Amino acid sequence: MINLAGHCNSYSNGCTSSRSDIKKCQAERIKIILSIGGGAGSYSLPSSEDAREVATHLWNNFLGGNSSSRPLSEAVLDGVDFDIEGGTSEHWYELARYLSGYSTKGKKNAWVGRALKTGLFYYVWVQFYNNPPCQYSSGTIADLLNAWKQWTSDIPATKILLGLPAAPDAAGSGFIPTSDLISKVLPAIKSSPKYGGVMLWSKYYDDQTRYSSSIKSHV
Repeated sequence: MINLAGHCNSYSNGCTSSRSDIKKCQAERIKIILSIGGGAGSYSLPSSEDAREVATHLWNNFLGGNSSSRPLSEAVLDGVDFDIEGGTSEHWYELARYLSGYSTKGKKNAWVGRALKTGLFYYVWVQFYNNPPCQYSSGTIADLLNAWKQWTSDIPATKILLGLPAAPDAAGSGFIPTSDLISKVLPAIKSSPKYGGVMLWSKYYDDQTRYSSSIKSHV
């Protein structure tokens, strides 16, 4: 995913320099996906028309459409991640449908349960942390496995990804030591046909712990 918050100012064309990095990643078959929403601020989709307008804006400015004000210049991203952590659950499913009409891709969330049921999401990144009933705790993986089975059976997505913090300080709870992830968790979930890999929050913490490097060969 690409999160430009605090990194560049799109209003002054400050993000256009990222286009070469994006294209380089894509050349290495790394998908670059735009994340919308987040845990801060207030946002919502008040109506179906708003959902349609947002879909059109995303398509024309970040995906395969055309606009004179594309923040990332001619770079075309690979899809859209729904990180909806507030507001209401209304109309996000319509945004997913509108985006699907433009042939894009999307994500997860408790706020977009109805959207997930549409079956339009290829990849769903599930946050298995900061959520005690659904996470690893003190060497025990039972709650996490029960939650994993529920997600993979209830959500009609192509792939479900295991979302984890890359460091103890990256989340309030749910951090899994790499040794336990490799020896306990991954062997228990990788046999699922919907297993899609591991998502880490965030690159900042991963740069400090090298968590991804420790698990890469096992994922």
